[in-house]
Amino acid sequence: MMKVLIRTEKLSKYYGKGGKIKAVDELDLEVYEGETFGLLGPNGAGKTTTVRLLNCIIKPTSGTATVNGHDILKDETEVRRVTGLLAESPGLYEKLSAYEFLEFMGALYDVPGDILPERIDDLLKLFGLYDRRDHLLEGYSRGMKQKVLIAAALIHDPPILFFDEPTSMLDPRAALMVKDLIKGLADRAGKTIFICSHILPIVEELCDRIGIINQGKLIALGTVDEIIAQTGTKTLEEAFIAITGGVEEKELLAWRERRGASA
Repeated sequence: MMKVLIRTEKLSKYYGKGGKIKAVDELDLEVYEGETFGLLGPNGAGKTTTVRLLNCIIKPTSGTATVNGHDILKDETEVRRVTGLLAESPGLYEKLSAYEFLEFMGALYDVPGDILPERIDDLLKLFGLYDRRDHLLEGYSRGMKQKVLIAAALIHDPPILFFDEPTSMLDPRAALMVKDLIKGLADRAGKTIFICSHILPIVEELCDRIGIINQGKLIALGTVDEIIAQTGTKTLEEAFIAITGGVEEKELLAWRERRGASA
């Protein structure tokens, strides 16, 4: 039997007077050890809120979840120890070098001082940044900065990684590079990966299973083939539109751009 690493039970986050805005609405979900899971949905569907809840950044209105066996309401510190997060709009101290930034992040996660230097060097080598380890981050390209942020998410060697729109701000070449990095983490490092995106090819190419969320509700769950079969469509794009009732033009343009880049 596959081990469940992430489990949500009626997880909800409401905003506004009387809780009229349901960012996440009674989410029931299980993510298994070693899989790459994708949460797909239009902008504003509740993807980022879900990630923030599961990383104890915000508290739920109701319901709960466990992450690697730790309750998000009772064990916030332990949850943060077993997760690494690449946020959609992460902060980066650009006046630091790559080495200094990773050293700072390692200290935040209480990585032992006798381990940290070697781990930083290993990560910089893994991501092809070792020769520029002492250069200020302000001189890095967007793709290089994204590499550093992924390294920061890995600095304490967590079993679970969350990536929120990992390629949305990148040009096609950098996006392809990040996709390859995520594949490597899943295949070679054995990480459990939770990806949020509104770009269909990202989740289609990387994820073992996907969930589709819309207006805070999980409305489909399964492999790509299963979701296509459930909707009687021929492609994930057609299934997504059938399930969500449409997609914004800018999202389709982003999807086509990524698809062309990976062709």
